[in-house]
Amino acid sequence: MDELCTKTAGELAHLVATGATTSTEVVEAHLARIAEVNDHCNAVTRVLADEARASAAAVDAAVADGETLGPLAGVPCTVKENLDLAGTPTTQGLPVFAELVAPTDAPLVERIRAAGAIPIARTNLPELGLRITTDNPLHGLTRNPWHPDRTAGGSSGGEGSAIASGMSPLGLGNDIGGSLRNPAFCCGIASLKPTHARLPSYSAFEHDQNPGLAAQVMHADGPMARSVADLRLALEVLHGRDPRDPRSVTAPLDGPDVPRRAAVVRSLPEVDVDPSVTAGVDTAAAALADAGWEVVEAAPPEIGYCTDLWAHLLAADVADVMAVARTILSAELADVLDTLAGDYSADSMAPGLVHAETARLARLWALFFVDHPVLVMPTWTRPQPMHGFDLDLDARDETTALLSCITPPNLLGLPSVAVPVGVADGLPQGVQCVADQWRDDLALAAAADVEAAVGTITPIDPVTA
Repeated sequence: MDELCTKTAGELAHLVATGATTSTEVVEAHLARIAEVNDHCNAVTRVLADEARASAAAVDAAVADGETLGPLAGVPCTVKENLDLAGTPTTQGLPVFAELVAPTDAPLVERIRAAGAIPIARTNLPELGLRITTDNPLHGLTRNPWHPDRTAGGSSGGEGSAIASGMSPLGLGNDIGGSLRNPAFCCGIASLKPTHARLPSYSAFEHDQNPGLAAQVMHADGPMARSVADLRLALEVLHGRDPRDPRSVTAPLDGPDVPRRAAVVRSLPEVDVDPSVTAGVDTAAAALADAGWEVVEAAPPEIGYCTDLWAHLLAADVADVMAVARTILSAELADVLDTLAGDYSADSMAPGLVHAETARLARLWALFFVDHPVLVMPTWTRPQPMHGFDLDLDARDETTALLSCITPPNLLGLPSVAVPVGVADGLPQGVQCVADQWRDDLALAAAADVEAAVGTITPIDPVTA
């Protein structure tokens, strides 16, 4: 692996800005890495070599002329295929959208380009982003570089696999049910699901412009990287209102000082948490204690109920989607989505009650964060399963349990940073650092202290057998 492919986005930006290397060299190194490992990982779906080389040459010319550079000038990045990148298809992992070329960039793509970053590739996702593994009938299965038979997570699994294997230092994805954090856990990288509405979301395609209620209140676009510092750097570039997303707001990135106190969740009622997961939480807790945090055992209210409410919200959107999208989805996914819509129908809990209970829990969690500004808990409750586990209807209770700690940040609009904490039995371990709404800075600060103690575990060469 070229040494440039082991650097963080911030390090690469510094090297380019100081003339220690050129953007052309950085881009060529990452294009070569894609050519080397993507045949196995199948994380990248479209390489933008000509465009990337032209952009890199422009950055190098700006450096030579002494021009002011953006904070990510000359740094390659990748973009998930459900975010618009002008001149390329926004496929959503569906054959029917294979040639659906975006006329403009999504707001996050606009902003990362404006900061000087260079999109070099698009990355894979499941159909409509509605699975927690990454496979689809258009591009096929994305593999986890740690183990060829274990899921890379979803729905931003292409990003997770590409970043973990050195194909990209920085990527853009999104999250309505862990889709930034699931692949981060599975592939051993970091990601930020920001506070809801801190980053804008918009697509040029009409069918994406008016999402269902669950997407309106739980969806978030965000960055993925190998270091927490890169997540913070990306957040500084990406945040703020865009009028195309009327829910988006511009809010301060840093809040007032609070006690350096972290609540730690090691176990959950009625959920079997795997010992390797608990060990990962222990590692994070010890790192925070060594960094001067007061670490206490405390759990926010009704974590399990959050998942139930999240599922009811999502199921209502799914039912609407299935009414129009059934013919363009694979039969296997359609069966899963029909089952979800049936299990969590309005007949089992009235929509008004779902929203009232969500508001009640949001208040209780906000009060919890007054005394415990950061919450450290598992990402997934067990190690990375085999490919396709999420299509097993007989095991759907196990899949729900797997997501027990994933869903509360979506339901309640909370910032959550997924950060790796080690390796057990050849697979990554990781935790989430969660904070109250608009305190992304606290979640990032805690995750940075964990990372400082345990280090990073990627990039790696893919394990192929």
